[in-house]
Amino acid sequence: MTKPLTMVEIRGVHKSFGSLEVLQGIDLTIEKGSVTVILGPSGSGKSTLLRTINHLEKVDRGHVRVDGELIGYRQDGDRLYELHERHVLKQRAGIGFVFQTFNLFPHLTVLENVTEALLRRPRAEAKQRALDLLDRVGLADKAAAYPRQLSGGQQQRVAIARALALDPKLVLFDEPTSALDPELVGEVLDVMRDLARAGTTMIVVTHEIGFAREAADSIVFLDGGRILEHGPPAQVLDSPVHDRTRAFLSKVLS
Repeated sequence: MTKPLTMVEIRGVHKSFGSLEVLQGIDLTIEKGSVTVILGPSGSGKSTLLRTINHLEKVDRGHVRVDGELIGYRQDGDRLYELHERHVLKQRAGIGFVFQTFNLFPHLTVLENVTEALLRRPRAEAKQRALDLLDRVGLADKAAAYPRQLSGGQQQRVAIARALALDPKLVLFDEPTSALDPELVGEVLDVMRDLARAGTTMIVVTHEIGFAREAADSIVFLDGGRILEHGPPAQVLDSPVHDRTRAFLSKVLS
């Protein structure tokens, strides 16, 4: 049997903000082509962990590798040295990120928002790539619209298209439906399910338990900056081992 290939390797990651230790020694391995959902209460370190993966947050100790490459640092012997920002930006180009808020440029059309990530490509090629991605998220007919003319769900789908523009090896989602009205959540989750079926490696911070159960290969439960539970959805959601996981799920599932 072929051993699964590793996309993300997180080892001994610590992160503090002042005296508050937000991540307390995180170890996690993410396989290529898998969907990992991170659950946990507010303040548990979920978003911080996600942001360390593409060096939006610098780790205090430990390291992160994506597809075998050390992120944000170079290693010389036993020491790590932070990379210049231009090198970090190059690494981030291979890691898509979808935020809670859509972060679209209000003065640009939908098409221009997606092609913004493709400025180094020939204009015709960039436009076609953007149109293909908008079609993929069901918004080809909105290419000429401005963000203010879209619903929240549509704006988030544009943000997903933009995150996919550079054909990333990994896509991170930080509570992508939390800013949406309930009736708009489904359209965003449908796009994410399609990505999962296509084999996109995804790490998703969310409270959408239905999505976690249906689309995730593994679920991580984070609390107090530590991983308390990690396993397949059926195990974590239906037969959690830790009391804290059971207490959390009893609230979000009630």
